[in-house]
Amino acid sequence: MTGRLADKVAVVTGAASGIGAATARLFADEGAAVVGLDRNPATTSAEGVLHRTCDITDAVAVDAAIAEVRGAHGRIDVLVNNAGADVFAEPLALSDADWERCLSLNLKGAWHLCRAVLPAMLAQGAGSIVNIASVHGHKIIPGCFPYPVAKHALVGMTRSLGIEYAARGIRVNSISPGLVLVPRIEAWFDREPGARERQTALLPPKRIGTPEEVAYTALFLASDEARFINAADILVDGGRSQVYHD
Repeated sequence: MTGRLADKVAVVTGAASGIGAATARLFADEGAAVVGLDRNPATTSAEGVLHRTCDITDAVAVDAAIAEVRGAHGRIDVLVNNAGADVFAEPLALSDADWERCLSLNLKGAWHLCRAVLPAMLAQGAGSIVNIASVHGHKIIPGCFPYPVAKHALVGMTRSLGIEYAARGIRVNSISPGLVLVPRIEAWFDREPGARERQTALLPPKRIGTPEEVAYTALFLASDEARFINAADILVDGGRSQVYHD
């Protein structure tokens, strides 16, 4: 590896599996001290990644976790807000509880982390926040309400915070993955014979993305190579969202 994050301290949420785990591993390989936050135990361990249990919807727990990171390392250079969850329902059948759960997991939790790390980043005059949004934040897929509401809002928060703090050395960007082989997608394919083949056929490259491909995009945005990229969103979907008709 090339040490693209040498001497940096990074916090990655949803780091127990999938995109979060791939990102935490890659950041550690590239020289960062990485703290992975997740409400679930990590399924694998990686050298250079310290896993800590934390529910991102609990603001008090988030503040405590970030204070611990800052106390141990003295700084926080990178935050990757990856934690989230699918919440799909027919709009008029959606309960208030599920509406709140969707927004808490996919939007408010990211804000808890941003609010917690920004003082450290502002004090040092530098920092990179990468929010993992979704193609659902760009295109509407029937049957997926209210998940796209939260992801549209996450992209909006990215742009707003990026502009708000740009002059003080903070960059805030997002990544919008398409179909990626994370555990919940693998579980879907196992439940529905033929789904893997149908979904693969819809994608222009005729293959499904990997968590590592999203992680490498996060690495670029977190690194100094992207120092003039701010308030931007990068689609990582193999071009699928640009196709008008199949």
